Amino acid sequence: LGGKSPIVVFDDVDIDKAVEWTLFGCFWTNGQICSATSRLLIHKNIAKEFVDRMVAWSKNIKVSDPLEEGCRLGPVVSEGQYEKIKKFVANAKSEGATILTGGVRPKHLEKGFFIEPTIITDINTSMEIWREEVFGPVLCVKEFSTEEEAIELANDTHYGLAGAIISGDRERCQRLAEEINAGCIWVNCSQPCFCQAPWGGNKRSGFG
Repeated sequence: LGGKSPIVVFDDVDIDKAVEWTLFGCFWTNGQICSATSRLLIHKNIAKEFVDRMVAWSKNIKVSDPLEEGCRLGPVVSEGQYEKIKKFVANAKSEGATILTGGVRPKHLEKGFFIEPTIITDINTSMEIWREEVFGPVLCVKEFSTEEEAIELANDTHYGLAGAIISGDRERCQRLAEEINAGCIWVNCSQPCFCQAPWGGNKRSGFG
């Protein structure tokens, strides 16, 4: 349906739980899901610790044949998509972003369209990696200082399929759920899908 969904993480969270939801929200199904929360907006007070933990966790994600026991990240769907994802990562680097981890083929997998889980920082909002849907295991990270800035960054997209908010403040979660322009907002999680509920988006995101 088209998406470049934000996940907004405030500084009042259990960092380990928030890291797990953030990685799951982007890397589930190898990032090949239209609602992937692939833009992490992280409060500056916890940004360094949060990103360090994400990188460490990502390095321990088992990338393998999906039929192998313990697999947590499989291949992407085709050679064309594999090359497209690598080009997105290369373009981000050429535009001045920093590839903290991933973006390459795992050394232990010589065949297949595998790409390591990828985390990218030093993003500005004009970059392709911020604006375009990658449809792969690629997470871009940007810091924010205030709730208003978080909302502005969350809505800085042509898409409006989904979004996620992680915070210990229920009133804040409610405020952001109302302010983020997307068809579906998750609170303190990412990617639960309910077939009983409507599914669709705003702006350039379609309606399923």
